[in-house]
Amino acid sequence: MAFSADELRVLRRALATALHPAPLQDEDVQDCLRLAESVDEAVREAGRLRAFLLADLARYREALPGSLPGYLELLQEALSAGYDPEADDLAALRALRADPRAAGLLERCQMLAERSVRARLARVIQATAPGAPTPAPAPPRPRARLLALPGGRAADEPKKPSTPKPPVPGERPVPKPSEVFPPRRRPVPPPPPEERVAG
Repeated sequence: MAFSADELRVLRRALATALHPAPLQDEDVQDCLRLAESVDEAVREAGRLRAFLLADLARYREALPGSLPGYLELLQEALSAGYDPEADDLAALRALRADPRAAGLLERCQMLAERSVRARLARVIQATAPGAPTPAPAPPRPRARLLALPGGRAADEPKKPSTPKPPVPGERPVPKPSEVFPPRRRPVPPPPPEERVAG
């Protein structure tokens, strides 16, 4: 992320104020707020670009092997932006390792994937270590309602006749589609020209 000279001036003043608290002028406060909005917008834009890049990468991966040059270029761009290669990326590169660029990228992706797995494993081990505080258990989620499949035990039981609910007084019944949208009348064809002259 790059800052303009004005933004750096505002950032420097904000940091100086944070280190040595002093009352700020209204103009300084407005400058800090504008800088914060600019940084937030840049972060949102980076997120949008990352999502677009990953979606594009998935589309190119699905179109392999015909999209090999574009896929390799997008994957290199994503890796330089901090993307951790997924199993689909590794599988695609393994299938395409006859290409020297794909083989080199496969080695890099395998190294990055291994590093990512080791980091996740270290976090799990650290979180479950005896001296580590145990996180509070998450509240149980409500269970999804289980539905019977056709042909199960319910098929052996006799079916109960369903009775329609009586209408509640004062409540309008739901109209039928034919009541809301009556059938269109077909236009009557005009009479032949002979009849018009006579009449």
